[in-house]
Amino acid sequence: MAQQDAVIRLLLVEDRLDDAEQIISHLRNGGMAVRPQRPESEDELVEILGKQSIDIVIAAFEASYLPLATVLERVTATGKDIPVIASVTTLDEKVALAALAAGTRDVAIRGRAEHMQAVVRSEFSALHARRGLRHLEAALRETERRCDALIASSRDPVAYVHEGMHIRANDAYLEMFGFEDFEEIEGLTVLDLIAPQHADNFRQVLKKMSKGEAPPRQLELQAQRTDGSTFDAVMEFTPATYEGESCLQIVFRQQTVDADMVAELDSLRQRDALTGLFNRQHFMTELESAVMRATEGKGKQALLLVEPDHYENLLSEVGLATADDLIKGVAERLKGALDENTLVARMSDHGFAVLCQDHDHNQSQAQADRIREAFKDHILELGERSVNLSVSVGGVQIGERIASVTQVMAKSSQCLASCEGMGGNRTEIFDPAARDRAEEERIQAWVQRIREALAGDQFVLHYQPIISLTGAEEENYDVYLRMKGPAGEVIPPVTYLSIAEEHGLLDDIDRWVISHAIGVIAERAKDGKVTNLFVKITPASLVEGGLETHIAEQLKAHGVAGERLVLQIPESKVFTHLKSLQSFQKAVSKLGCRVALEQFGTGLNSFQMLTHFEPAILKIDRSFITELGKNADVQKQVREIVEKAHEAGKLALAEFVSDAGTMSVLFGMGVDFVEGNFLAAPGPQMNYDFG
Repeated sequence: MAQQDAVIRLLLVEDRLDDAEQIISHLRNGGMAVRPQRPESEDELVEILGKQSIDIVIAAFEASYLPLATVLERVTATGKDIPVIASVTTLDEKVALAALAAGTRDVAIRGRAEHMQAVVRSEFSALHARRGLRHLEAALRETERRCDALIASSRDPVAYVHEGMHIRANDAYLEMFGFEDFEEIEGLTVLDLIAPQHADNFRQVLKKMSKGEAPPRQLELQAQRTDGSTFDAVMEFTPATYEGESCLQIVFRQQTVDADMVAELDSLRQRDALTGLFNRQHFMTELESAVMRATEGKGKQALLLVEPDHYENLLSEVGLATADDLIKGVAERLKGALDENTLVARMSDHGFAVLCQDHDHNQSQAQADRIREAFKDHILELGERSVNLSVSVGGVQIGERIASVTQVMAKSSQCLASCEGMGGNRTEIFDPAARDRAEEERIQAWVQRIREALAGDQFVLHYQPIISLTGAEEENYDVYLRMKGPAGEVIPPVTYLSIAEEHGLLDDIDRWVISHAIGVIAERAKDGKVTNLFVKITPASLVEGGLETHIAEQLKAHGVAGERLVLQIPESKVFTHLKSLQSFQKAVSKLGCRVALEQFGTGLNSFQMLTHFEPAILKIDRSFITELGKNADVQKQVREIVEKAHEAGKLALAEFVSDAGTMSVLFGMGVDFVEGNFLAAPGPQMNYDFG
């Protein structure tokens, strides 16, 4: 942010001067530089808005001397982008909605310093971004205007094409094909200008581009004029925009000399005469393309700048006569240290640049290290002299957060200077996504930890008793998954299940839980206890398939009856996985297993869904139970759920019971089962007295 824009030019509309001073104090204490003003009347407000540049207006929602509606009307009348923030003493839903409906951008609590600071900082940042965008749009329009003027006067035949149709062509292009006016070619497909024998080849190129593939840089073919005559041509493609619309720029060059000679000339234009590497001009074109891909979120690339350390000292040692040999020797050594996905160029007298394509940060760092190691302890032979030199490598990982050629070059140069300033023979690569990479490393550590927990039985099961209110004698427990921490602590699944889902590990976890749960049922049976376990499964297991086979194998291996196992699935997942669930339920029903539907009652019509899916048990969603003891409307809803469940021949279970009042209401409704911390919290032991 420029220095002049760092000061927030603030207009305060507050009834009390003390309130205005308090806001100023809050903002300044938050590290913001503000230049405040407070108009005394509507006329003064109009004068300030008309003659001065104001960044933000903070107006009291309940102001009397200058009502908020008047302030908003006057700000809107200026036609300027000036955000208005409503200040309030206390914030509630009614006030917030009224302020936003009136036209303010946000609401800030006057007496809460951190809230006022956060709102003002956010709005000022958004304002700065909007101003920057408008500036860039204006610059883009001016650049396009100049480019259009240059293209119109260019001797190269240039056209702009959208979806295969001409939308712009210069005079040289029209003349080449025999058109007198653009109206003759407007809407005409490029394919109409291709000789019939090359039409299929060009059509394939268009198909690839329509699928999002990059166009070839050049395409040799025969073109066709309006009179039917043909000529050898080379088409050059460049992605572009015209009047704000994405399109393709095509340059049609008529081949008047030997194609091999043209290719050789092009190569000479792109190469540095001394080293044979690409020259700066060509490299910058490639860098611009890489940066463009980064702005679109495509590809992974990095820029590395390489320079010999202490070059001036080296030069005085070897002499000016062998300077060229020194540069050529460095270039050869550099080329030998690069992988296949790189492009190298000579950028200056003794500076080189490497564009790493399809390289993430780790690959870019590895490439930089290989370059440095290639020169370390290497003797460079320069005629009768030998030189031992080292190099420094400074670079930047190009991404959406640093996606302009100027930024990329500046940051790379800064990193290179940092290496040289610390004595050389170093590498330093700036990665704007370092935080993201740290998060990625954290996630990968969790993935490894989950896999180790599966392999080494570092998961544990906790059990919460499910109490029958109808006198059933069997013991029922809900099964909860926990992980053992490195210090013996218990880690809840909310910490890692989302990561497990992203990395396809939920199916493995489900199978681990089911195997161990069935094993526990078998152990309880040996002690003469009839135990039913309620086990949660995820849709991921249904997508992977084969879970029903795993259940059958485990039941058989442990000699456990299928009715001892209740498999729980959230209601919200039924319609999104209906066919898989129907097939799964049919298979496990043959084994005697029951299915319970969790979070029941949250859908638009939960009972209508039961015409497609038939669970044996409905677990009423916790949102109903937490309000049950004090909300008559919720009591009516739950009573209806229980009654309909019984009419459909299903059992009703209420979970998350947290107090005696809720328990009493549920008992009166005829709920079949209850569970919750009021009765017993989940734990590693199964010691609840069901008698």
